[in-house]
Amino acid sequence: MICVQILLYYAACFFFFFEYVIINQILMNKFRWINTGLHAILYILFQLSEKFARIQWVLSEALLMFQFKILSKSEKSGARVGEVCTPHGVIKTPAFIFCATKASIKGVTIDHVKTSGSQIILSNTYHLLLQPGSQLVKAAGGLHKFVGWDGPIFTDSGGFQIFSLGYGGVSAEIKGARQISGKKTLLKSTEEGAEFRSYIDGKTVILTPELSIKTQVELGADIIVSFDECTPYHVNKLYTANSMEKSKRWGLRSLIAFKAHGVKDQALLAVVQGGVYEDLRKESAQFANENDFHGFAIGGSLGRTTSQMRDVVQMTSEIIDKSRYVHLLGIGGIRDIFHGVKCGIDTFDCVSPTRIARHGSAIVKVIESITGEKQQLNLNNTVFKNDFTSISASCDCYTCKNFSRAYIHHLLKAKESVAGTLISIHNIRTMNRLMDDIRSGITTNSLEDVYKDWCGH
Repeated sequence: MICVQILLYYAACFFFFFEYVIINQILMNKFRWINTGLHAILYILFQLSEKFARIQWVLSEALLMFQFKILSKSEKSGARVGEVCTPHGVIKTPAFIFCATKASIKGVTIDHVKTSGSQIILSNTYHLLLQPGSQLVKAAGGLHKFVGWDGPIFTDSGGFQIFSLGYGGVSAEIKGARQISGKKTLLKSTEEGAEFRSYIDGKTVILTPELSIKTQVELGADIIVSFDECTPYHVNKLYTANSMEKSKRWGLRSLIAFKAHGVKDQALLAVVQGGVYEDLRKESAQFANENDFHGFAIGGSLGRTTSQMRDVVQMTSEIIDKSRYVHLLGIGGIRDIFHGVKCGIDTFDCVSPTRIARHGSAIVKVIESITGEKQQLNLNNTVFKNDFTSISASCDCYTCKNFSRAYIHHLLKAKESVAGTLISIHNIRTMNRLMDDIRSGITTNSLEDVYKDWCGH
């Protein structure tokens, strides 16, 4: 682009010199018709040069709005440290994204999230479309002002609801219930989109790729996701293949809609689907690689076991364009994060840190756990009744600086809601400390030592 502009500029200068020196001075303006033609050529060349300069400026502005840079790579794995530059700040990767599904992280204020060292939060398009509505959020100045969060925000597309609402109810998706129960609110999934019955007022909503993108644009998140159909693990390969093909078509429609809005301050991710099948994952990844998405979100069914999930993540990470930003949807276990980081994943999201906190479980290093196996302390247990130590001696969060395990155990037994708040503050800070250590471990080629520190063996 710059070379074309320079050539046009110098061509214009040459014609100007030729017109002024040769025609006006040497030939004494005897060939006026040549002079007139040269004026026309000059005008066109300068206009083209100016237009290319403007195009270059617009592209440069877009690049400044969103840019992913790899700063260092591990010598022992695919792990990398990078930066995601957004209009609302730089995300140091690998990073963990905390879920503010309905524009709020349950049990804590946004100030708690900020002071715990969090870089980015995630909100859900489907839920915010229904309540309070993206237009109201836009009128409030966008999601950042509405929430009171001045850092980057990530929104998912609503595609996950096709899975969660099609095979269960809203409570199963939001509360994480393991047993599928309640009335299914997904009516049907067609080529047009997904037809839902609103769990708020019972009205029918058709969520299409175009509406998903429009909603995310109005919400004003920094990183948004193309609309997809998230397939469960228990369907057969034919169903998964058809679903993946539909997600490709929806992904293309999402990209077209995104470009039509002309936004320069948001980045669009493609969702890589295909279930547990390598050939389907390759086909989905090829589609994502060939189109100009800003990055990728690995989604869909990752299998029914931890081992299978890790195999799918590794296989998928090997076939996507690794020069672009990569997010792993819905994974938040500490050991799973280490595995994902080694595969080159840049960011992760999951509701579990604050969800388990509301039920009394605090995230700790394995060495700090009671059994020496799980990375959690269930503070409901009687063993903590007379334990006056902090949740974690290595943690610098507000909770660990001020309160004991015994006090939080008492709050839980007394059914005081502040117990969930205090544990959530600890869990949020712990996940951020984990990611700090991981980034440091990659930079110093000591990631295995960091793993042993957090996970034991």
